[in-house]
Amino acid sequence: MTATGQHLRTAAAAGPAAVRVVDAVKVYGRGDTEVRALDGVSVDFPVGRFTAVMGPSGSGKSTLMHCAAGLDTLTSGAALLGDTDLATLDDRRLTLLRRDRIGFVFQAFNLLPTLTVAENITLPSALAGRPVDQEHVDRIVDTVGLRDRLHHRPGELSGGQQQRVAVARA
Repeated sequence: MTATGQHLRTAAAAGPAAVRVVDAVKVYGRGDTEVRALDGVSVDFPVGRFTAVMGPSGSGKSTLMHCAAGLDTLTSGAALLGDTDLATLDDRRLTLLRRDRIGFVFQAFNLLPTLTVAENITLPSALAGRPVDQEHVDRIVDTVGLRDRLHHRPGELSGGQQQRVAVARA
């Protein structure tokens, strides 16, 4: 199954979405080893809203999020960030889009162990060659309660603190 123009027009009529997934199918393997991780999933993540994706282990939550963010490709269907169909982007443009428009909090957090908390939080700006908006960083750091840990490295933090660093970086 593939997303057609009609599917996308129907989804667009539902209103603005930060991310929209339409008729998403993701299949891993073939034949006897085939696993259908997503089977015709359609979902909108509204602009300006927090959305929880919940379900039992193995239900496709991570696969859905990876495909919606352009970290993995769909077998069929469509994943859109705003009005950009991720399948239309080459690797370079997809990398730039992820760097500039998407914040990730991975299950393993993916903090760089040699960087301090402050450096991990500002890493996306450094990679993009953009100046750090220190006022914005200060607000985020205060919001997640890491002010007293800015000069620590991830190995010196609790799991919860590491998660908050990942949230602040995203």
